[in-house]
Amino acid sequence: MFCKWVVLLAASLPIAFASDIRIVEEIVAKVNGDIITKGEIDRTRQTLDTELRRQGLSGAKLTAALKEYEANALRDQIDQLLLVQKAKDLDINVDSDVTRQMAQIQVQSKISDPDKFREYVRQQAGMTYEDYKDQMRKQLLTQRVIGQEVSSKIAIPEADKHKYYDEHKSDFVRKEEVFLSQILISTEGKTPAQVAAAEKEAKDIVARARSGDKFTDLVRQYSDDTETARNGGQLPPSTRGMLRPEIENIVFKQKKGYVTDPIQVPGGLLILKIDDHYDAGQASFEEVENQITEILATPKMEPKVREYLTKLRQDAFLQIKAGYVDSGAAPGKDTSWKDAQELKPQTVTKEEVQAQHKKKLLWVIPYGKSTPAPSAPAPAPAPAKQ
Repeated sequence: MFCKWVVLLAASLPIAFASDIRIVEEIVAKVNGDIITKGEIDRTRQTLDTELRRQGLSGAKLTAALKEYEANALRDQIDQLLLVQKAKDLDINVDSDVTRQMAQIQVQSKISDPDKFREYVRQQAGMTYEDYKDQMRKQLLTQRVIGQEVSSKIAIPEADKHKYYDEHKSDFVRKEEVFLSQILISTEGKTPAQVAAAEKEAKDIVARARSGDKFTDLVRQYSDDTETARNGGQLPPSTRGMLRPEIENIVFKQKKGYVTDPIQVPGGLLILKIDDHYDAGQASFEEVENQITEILATPKMEPKVREYLTKLRQDAFLQIKAGYVDSGAAPGKDTSWKDAQELKPQTVTKEEVQAQHKKKLLWVIPYGKSTPAPSAPAPAPAPAKQ
């Protein structure tokens, strides 16, 4: 984290050392215990530019879209950071969702090699694999908070939902699809005796699952696929043609809740549970009710979300550097940038900031602020692909 700070260890730092200090990042806002840097805003703009160009935008349309982003760039960064912080307060965790979505992307890419898949993500997203996963995590956290704190409180009459379903039935016709969870017992590099022991273990696990033991508990206890084990063994949804033929011939003939016998795959034994099985054709109202609720709630959401984010701002410790504008600022709230010498990197509350003048042991100097020192010159693949 300290790559984002310029740190002096005392006000009396010798000039010889001070001359070696260089600016690494420009801090433009402090939000509770976190910061937003100019580099983060610039990198988001570059990612947007790349995506818009990929979608075919150019010329005046591209310029207009980027101009709109720039007008709200700091607002959007503050919005996301406040929501991610709120997710932590609400004890919301989306790690399993990230794993599942990354696994689905890997299945769709048809790239089973982990290193090649990471390179594929880098080329497609214009950022590292780790940064892409982190961005996905933040997006999912913000969606969960908004869903829990805002959209759940927007009531849509049942009659309106049924009316929408009747008028848009063609939107809810789907392919046959199965949702699976897996336990993988590895046999890779094992002796014949060890393979026999693995086969017995797999049969015992199936028996326990069929007798009522919770499948997710068995996954965490026995599965050798650590990537999917983190989220209870869940795999991306699959349609016909996505899975290995010997697996397809089993799972598409069974109903929700079925647990397969151990299936031999390269390097292991696979146990699958059918979490859900949607038949091809018209989805029932009950199956898509949540989706319809979301569609109808969306037009009502924007003002409610902005109202919620304004409240988060009012309750937050928020400082913004001169020259930067938060277009979503809470009316009447003072967010002016205070003297940097009152802050320490580990500050988490306003009270700590106010008390910091008693402990002037560590200074944090934002880029562009004048100081006594000389100035210095941004899943594991599904079973079909084993």
